[in-house]
Amino acid sequence: MTEWRDQMVDQPPADDGAYAVGWTVSGLAVLGTIVAVWMFGI
Repeated sequence: MTEWRDQMVDQPPADDGAYAVGWTVSGLAVLGTIVAVWMFGI
């Protein structure tokens, strides 16, 4: 049962730059989705 934890949780970040860019892109996508739903939903 600990195999998924070994792969996902205990894995060190490979590259801080790519890690930050990935989180930024996903964050902007989530914010864009929320704003789009808010604008078109109201």
